[in-house]
Amino acid sequence: MPSLKDLKNRIASVKATQKITKAMKMVAAAKLRRAQEAAEAARPYAERMNKVLASLSAANAGNAEAPLLLSGTGRDQVHLLVVATGERGLAGGFNSSIIRLARDHALKLLAEGKTVKILTVGRKGNDILRRTFKDNIVDYVTFREVKQLSFANADDVARRVLDLFNKGEFDVATLFYARFQSVISQVATAQQIIPAKFDDAEASTGSAALYEYEPSEEEILEDLLPRNVAVQIFRALLENNASFYGAQMSAMDNATRNAGEMINKLTLSYNRQRQAQITKELIEIISGAEAL
Repeated sequence: MPSLKDLKNRIASVKATQKITKAMKMVAAAKLRRAQEAAEAARPYAERMNKVLASLSAANAGNAEAPLLLSGTGRDQVHLLVVATGERGLAGGFNSSIIRLARDHALKLLAEGKTVKILTVGRKGNDILRRTFKDNIVDYVTFREVKQLSFANADDVARRVLDLFNKGEFDVATLFYARFQSVISQVATAQQIIPAKFDDAEASTGSAALYEYEPSEEEILEDLLPRNVAVQIFRALLENNASFYGAQMSAMDNATRNAGEMINKLTLSYNRQRQAQITKELIEIISGAEAL
């Protein structure tokens, strides 16, 4: 059984930890609102970009001269996984959910005999994936020193991806990130960005609309397709940022509550042991007095 001194030190230690988790929760809550607003503001632009490209894709269906970013290389052998995670931990299951989705996808492709290459965005994802897929990681991007994410950061990642594609290093690129839904809900998401892939709703909406393009559709696609890669990556980074602070806020709130419960239990144990020690000492004094 721990001594009174050990219990007292333990209570002081847990209280100090509780102060840290409470402070981290307040910091995450303060940063969450701005991050959430940025993520929600980026969604309409990214979704509208997809609809325009869906329309152009439908118009160029079957066109042998369509850009490779739209039609693909015609092969499905080499896959690039762009895994975007956080730079720090202490955010519950935020990082692990993204990494688990990417890892399962990579293992599935490897089981099918495909070649898998990984580009990690964020220190945590790189550290964890390197344990299993060290030979598959071809590039690593970190924004640890970046205080506020901008489109230039996403454009840097997009340029690396496009350079690899232009060199024929892969056939399909899939982006992994966490989509922000609420403070307690962040959904790990996989989105194919090369060749551009659109869901049924976007494809039907795009094909139903008729547009006249100036300049030609080919020239527009040459400009929009690389930009779309950067836009989708930027959206993923903003979603990740909001998801990270939401997950961290929830995790630190739970940690603060758990620390409070532990303090109560330790305090109760300390008081009981102290009372038992006082009772024992009184009995010894009374017994000694009676003996005299």
